[in-house]
Amino acid sequence: MANEYKIPDLGGAADVEVIEVSVGVGDVVEAEQTLLVLETDKASMEIPAETSGTVEALSVQVGDKVNEGDVFISIASSAGGQSDEAQDTVVSENVQPEAANTEAVPAETAQTKSRKKDIAVPDLGGSEGVEVIELAVAVGDVIDAEQTILVLESDKATMEIPAGEAGTIVSLAVAVGDKVSQGDAMLTLMADSSVSVSDSTVVDKPPVDNSAVKTTKTPTTTTATAEPVAANNAEPESHSSGEIHAGPAVRKLAREFGVDLSQVSATGRRGRITKDDVQLFVKQRLNSSATAVGSGMSGACIPAVPEVDFAKFGPVTSEPLNNIKRATAKAMTTAWLNVPQVTQFDQADITDLETYRKQQNQLYQHQGIRFSIVPFVLKAIAKVMCEFPQFGASLSADGESLIIKDYVHIGVAVDTPKGLLVPVIRDVDRLSVTEITQQLNEKAQSAREGKLTLSDMQGGCFSLSSLGGIGGTAFTPIVNPPEVAILGLSKSETKPVWNGQEFVPRLMLPLSLSYDHRVIDGAEAARFSQRLVACLQDLRNVLM
Repeated sequence: MANEYKIPDLGGAADVEVIEVSVGVGDVVEAEQTLLVLETDKASMEIPAETSGTVEALSVQVGDKVNEGDVFISIASSAGGQSDEAQDTVVSENVQPEAANTEAVPAETAQTKSRKKDIAVPDLGGSEGVEVIELAVAVGDVIDAEQTILVLESDKATMEIPAGEAGTIVSLAVAVGDKVSQGDAMLTLMADSSVSVSDSTVVDKPPVDNSAVKTTKTPTTTTATAEPVAANNAEPESHSSGEIHAGPAVRKLAREFGVDLSQVSATGRRGRITKDDVQLFVKQRLNSSATAVGSGMSGACIPAVPEVDFAKFGPVTSEPLNNIKRATAKAMTTAWLNVPQVTQFDQADITDLETYRKQQNQLYQHQGIRFSIVPFVLKAIAKVMCEFPQFGASLSADGESLIIKDYVHIGVAVDTPKGLLVPVIRDVDRLSVTEITQQLNEKAQSAREGKLTLSDMQGGCFSLSSLGGIGGTAFTPIVNPPEVAILGLSKSETKPVWNGQEFVPRLMLPLSLSYDHRVIDGAEAARFSQRLVACLQDLRNVLM
């Protein structure tokens, strides 16, 4: 008799999505076997079978939304399954080894019959051309009916495709990256149709099902007894690709964290890996890297970005990074992982400064000197750094003290054909704008020609990065440890500014001040920025 089963209590959740249907019509299931996997925005849950039997009807499919009390499956219970199994056990126990060896057995039951069978992709809930993202078995593998063969992924869900029948894999018809639809062949299986009678009487071979003495035995007890044997033979701490049991949501989470599921210990029913198992694995790895984090190597515990084969999407070429770009990438990654950074945005009215700059260019034209806005900004920064020495300081290696410097060396980012270089202008507070301009031009030229020495790029207290010659309204420059601050300049723009009576056109320079929040707090950053704005708006403030 078929019994209808309803969705149990979902802890108050409503319209919960079905992300996996683990059985199909005609499948033989046992009590506690997973039938559905549901997923809310907070958790995933497996719905087990209450009794063993054969699936007669399914009322849901992947993507459906269900609620507590919804009918989702009809199962015809195997009423005589338990008594038959007990009876078979008695028969097996009453068989004497000597009799088994001497009694004639029909040839039809004395040897295992095998037959090749093509296994097709089952119902995919209406999806077509679904991509194969994982192939969980190989030719020659011995599998059971519930073992995952393929993992498919559509634009809405990830699905595991079980074998549906036990046997030995003869050939595979699909590969990772293929697109499949319902009915497509996925493998050829050498399926066993019967079991030897003589094998069933050997009591020292636990993997063999004793209930197989009866040649007419139903598949219900065969499935029920074969699965615990597989579980007993499995390694608890390691898995082959075919032994990993995890739902689509768990596999997706593992891919996002870069976790190899074969290294994760399973705590779910029937050896399934849960989300909690993956999260615990990641947490343990992070904790084990705590020492490396404390020593500034926090990147060592960050999960790697999954490798992608871009060639499958179209033609690609590979160009290695040069040494400068590799060094920059490493330095910026270290800075981003170790420094809690905040950016303060501001604007300076440089209308008068721009007029003065153009006048000086005409005066110094005969000397071949041409002033940009950068030397004036460097001079203003040096003045403000003398008033706010913490902006030129560095945090000690143990993070317990602040190292205050009695010099003002400022690094200036220079764009070169090979990448970004940052030569350092020393004692900027003691140089005139003309001297700053000359040194900046010399070092920028050396940088572009590849003639900068290592000492030319060391000892900076503060950095300046100017994108004004290219464009943009603002950006967030990255602090370069052991420095604690960096200023970014964007392209100046004429804007209407209210002077108390009317709007007047003024040339405004965007400023982006990034700082290490371990050393500098927001109020200090705002005061530094406002003081710098005052110096740029009226250069007389630099003289005082």
